[in-house]
Amino acid sequence: MTVSTEKINGLCKMRVEGEMTIFNAADLKKDLLDTLNECSDVEMDLSQVNEMDTIGLQLLILTKRESAALNKGFRIISYSPATMNVLELFNLKEYFEGN
Repeated sequence: MTVSTEKINGLCKMRVEGEMTIFNAADLKKDLLDTLNECSDVEMDLSQVNEMDTIGLQLLILTKRESAALNKGFRIISYSPATMNVLELFNLKEYFEGN
């Protein structure tokens, strides 16, 4: 898994590549929360994620919840087939598209 972040005037554009699974959950959690703390808003690109399990989904929910608690924006702007399958399975795609 690779996470890259581009900061532009308080907005962080975050891109995750590879797997969002239990095997890298601790690293991904740290990356997500660190990015959220450094930025006023976060846009996430998941177009290059080739596998996501329920831990990956839980981390996205955690980030969305934490962003709301901090009064910051968080939304997913691009999906891979693997992420779309999980989000649609749990009917959560729209939950992540808005602030």
